[in-house]
Amino acid sequence: MENANAEDIPAGQEQAEEQASPQDPVSRGAECLRQGDRLRALSFFEKARKAGDSPEARSYIGLLTATDRGQLGRGMELCTSALEEAPENPVLYLNLGKVLLKAGDKKKAIETARKGLHYGYNKDIEDWLQTMGIRKRPLFPFLARDNVLNKYLGFILSRLGLR
Repeated sequence: MENANAEDIPAGQEQAEEQASPQDPVSRGAECLRQGDRLRALSFFEKARKAGDSPEARSYIGLLTATDRGQLGRGMELCTSALEEAPENPVLYLNLGKVLLKAGDKKKAIETARKGLHYGYNKDIEDWLQTMGIRKRPLFPFLARDNVLNKYLGFILSRLGLR
């Protein structure tokens, strides 16, 4: 009898946790993903998709399908369809970029993530690009990166917080 109650406690705690958190399953899944709990994140994204097929949940499912299960084609398909439905969401570009990187297309992955920044600032995209070792574009792309104008004007604007 005590064993049955001990088994029920974690489930009760999980239910209380779900009721206490006003966040939707997509937000909770994204948080689990940031913390490295990929399996739990997937369960939240699946729950969100069953409740109503949101593009963000579909994109995250595509990311996890490609990275964890190795089904790159299916993951790419899910991320692309989500992006077609909600092209203004920067997170969808990041997820597609990660799938493209897993597929071996680093250049397209970086371009896709950068495109997401056009729709709004996203710290996750900035952090991901930084971990990739990506530098900001030169101020004057038609000049060489080490040109005096690009080098010093970029330095000054960065110091002023304008870049």
